[in-house]
Amino acid sequence: MRVVQCQHREPNAMPFYAAIEGDELTALASSPFSEPIRLRHSEKHSLGDVRLLPPVIPSKVVAIGKNYRDHIEEMGGMAPAEPLVFLKPSSSVIGPGAPILLPALSERVEHEAELAIVIRSRCRRVAESEASAVILGVTALNDVTARDLQKLDGQWSRAKGFDTFCPIGPAIAFGLDPGHLRVTSRINGETRQDSSTDQLVFGVGRLIAHITAFMTLYPGDVIATGTPGGVGPLLDGDTIEVEVEGVGTLTNPVMADPDA
Repeated sequence: MRVVQCQHREPNAMPFYAAIEGDELTALASSPFSEPIRLRHSEKHSLGDVRLLPPVIPSKVVAIGKNYRDHIEEMGGMAPAEPLVFLKPSSSVIGPGAPILLPALSERVEHEAELAIVIRSRCRRVAESEASAVILGVTALNDVTARDLQKLDGQWSRAKGFDTFCPIGPAIAFGLDPGHLRVTSRINGETRQDSSTDQLVFGVGRLIAHITAFMTLYPGDVIATGTPGGVGPLLDGDTIEVEVEGVGTLTNPVMADPDA
């Protein structure tokens, strides 16, 4: 099953969750965080009649750096001894179709295609062997990064935290093995990244155990698991696609920030 959050296009329409199959949506009778997930089969919609929203608005996005072997090689240095953790603010989250805004403060903004884990329930100190119990599902995420500011600052909050720098979506997919999923990105139709999560340095179970050893995660929180090699610049007028196998394609236009 894949679940999206969406709203009708008329003004003041309320967001709702729905299961998606092709171009048909079936509304959920309850939150996807409820068990079991129930469908309202009498309420169906067409994908073309709604606007897709971020599938979740997390209290925090916990992101992992240098977690693909080929990305470590292109960035230089060695694999970290433990997962390299940083945060992206919830204010950076946008959904499918929303524009990524290039800030005037940066001269080099780059894309980073990632598998993201959506947390099902409040959790802390989760054993690696029990990590699957706290996973709701997986989605796609673009860890947009101001690369020049990342190098300048030494820490990554500013470079990773601009508004619009965390597209998520289009759907949450349930029941997939996060250890064996293809992750790709395309700019204007040209493939830039193409890898698999079996190339992760630290797998999803290890990441959840590591993060929850010092941080409580809440329902809807997101873990971005790292990006494969092939990262590169985003330019005004580009269209960036991030695709995760079984999830779908997250598409966002890129434009200069009109308010900068």
